[in-house]
Amino acid sequence: MSIFVILTNRKQELRLLLIVISIVVILSLHYSPTSSQIVTRDKFLWPFSSRSPWNMPIGSNARYIRANIEKAQNIGIDREYFYKINPKHPLRPVYAPGAWGQGRCTGTQSMDIYLPIPDTLIIADATTYPYHTPNNASAFLMPDGKTLVQLEPLTRCQKAGSIFGWRYYPDINIYGEGIGGAHFGSGLSSIGGSIRKGELTNNQPIHHALKVLLWAKKYLYYTNYIPGYRWPANRADNYAAHVYGGKNPALVQGTLLAIPPTVRTYTLKLQTPAAKKIFHALQNYGAYVVDDSGWDSHDIAVEQGVNEEFRQIYGYDLKDKNGKFYEDLMRLFQALYIVDNNSPNSIGGGGIPRVALAPPIAN
Repeated sequence: MSIFVILTNRKQELRLLLIVISIVVILSLHYSPTSSQIVTRDKFLWPFSSRSPWNMPIGSNARYIRANIEKAQNIGIDREYFYKINPKHPLRPVYAPGAWGQGRCTGTQSMDIYLPIPDTLIIADATTYPYHTPNNASAFLMPDGKTLVQLEPLTRCQKAGSIFGWRYYPDINIYGEGIGGAHFGSGLSSIGGSIRKGELTNNQPIHHALKVLLWAKKYLYYTNYIPGYRWPANRADNYAAHVYGGKNPALVQGTLLAIPPTVRTYTLKLQTPAAKKIFHALQNYGAYVVDDSGWDSHDIAVEQGVNEEFRQIYGYDLKDKNGKFYEDLMRLFQALYIVDNNSPNSIGGGGIPRVALAPPIAN
């Protein structure tokens, strides 16, 4: 009788072991790392700690709720400017812009910093016709190799002239979480989450969250109790109380949006390689709402130069609304859900990360 009991127990243990192994195999297939072969990374190209919101993957405990984002009439890019400071360049003072529209280079309020900038660097002023007021979020890696100075809207109208842009303060450490920055509609990073040069045209996946801009008048929510933002954002636009017209209390500045794990590229009928890349980034890492697009447009934050190399490879602009890429991107935005339990204690919703964490910084 005792031998029978022992054999029965061993069968139960074996059955339990097989169940555990099956679960592990399923999870490993579902949450397969995409960066397992990457040993280290460059801090300037892939900044911040592995557990920064910009680098933390969506987790298995993510709670998805509908965002109800509709097709927009336009597609846009929010150009951002990143520089490694060379201390050999001449020091130039930084001033607050004289205006948000045309006249940015007329400001006289000091931002209490000088930056060594090449005399040839020009960042154009805003224009009234055609109306063009780019955010020009920017980040400068200082000579100490760790301090990031962030300005918006970066402007320099003449060679060897002063630099203009409101300064985000305090400056942040490129080795840290990297949350704050000069996207002043949300207070979020200028450099974290930006699509960098090469990321849409090489054969590697995008290994970080993205940044998107939505039309606040249509989508972003504001009341006295929910003042237009949530973590990791620390503010909303100063006009939020009068302009934000969204109906979903969970959709505000700082909201993490992502494509649920059950969705596939073929179910969305994606046609372009770049859209498929963005799809996987949105499913694995998501995208943070960082600013107001200002009109009926869905915008993505990209490093200056991304659109030019994209056009060279594919023959059309990222913001071309007459082609397959526009249709693909609209499908991606319509497929986005809100990760409603994203928080400092459960970045990406918590649980098992969909992909491997970012490797250590090598420099």
